[in-house]
Amino acid sequence: MTRTTEIIRLQPFEAAIFDMDGTLLDTESVFRTIVFDVCTELGFEMTDDVHRNMVGSSHERTQQLLVESYGVAFPYTLFDERCRITMRERSHGGVPVKAGALEFVTELRARGIPTAVATSSRNPHAQHHLSAAGLLDLFDTVVTRDDVVNPKPHPEPYLTAARRLGVEPTRCLALEDSFAGVRAAHAAGMQTIMVPDLVVPSAEIEELGIFVMESLVHVHLAAFDPA
Repeated sequence: MTRTTEIIRLQPFEAAIFDMDGTLLDTESVFRTIVFDVCTELGFEMTDDVHRNMVGSSHERTQQLLVESYGVAFPYTLFDERCRITMRERSHGGVPVKAGALEFVTELRARGIPTAVATSSRNPHAQHHLSAAGLLDLFDTVVTRDDVVNPKPHPEPYLTAARRLGVEPTRCLALEDSFAGVRAAHAAGMQTIMVPDLVVPSAEIEELGIFVMESLVHVHLAAFDPA
């Protein structure tokens, strides 16, 4: 792994595929608060370790994790519903965008480079949040949990996005903030960059040999800065 806050040069790429929550959208910290609050309301104690493992996971994996952590009595359906409703309520005024996201995606489009989103979220959530953030129309396609059989960390979401864009996976740049997402993009054969949000790279992630950058501002410069 190469971790840097300095400007580096990326390999040439023909498409860019972004994770959504925590990468494009500054929503993971908001959702973290909701997860802790809803667990308390339901009589369970959320922990940092459990939450950390939830970041970037599919709904199936999250349910499995919570049942493993709290037992079969954990009311996942109710938990999921309350989290969704609360998140939607808190996003009525708009969804915050990560630093550099709008500028980077805008330049990609100006250069004729196709872009996509590959997210573990369901389609209604993804459409709502990207629209509320003013980003939805900037992407050629959005791949959600509803579009694949196998969610992250399986490479299917990224391979599906590449196929829709008509670009070979090895010619794609992938941007991620979670372990599951990094594993998925790397397994798809893409030039993968981790932009950490709530989690820092583990030893396993470090062994993948990916770049880790401080923000999408740094990725933008690494992609296009002529210096």
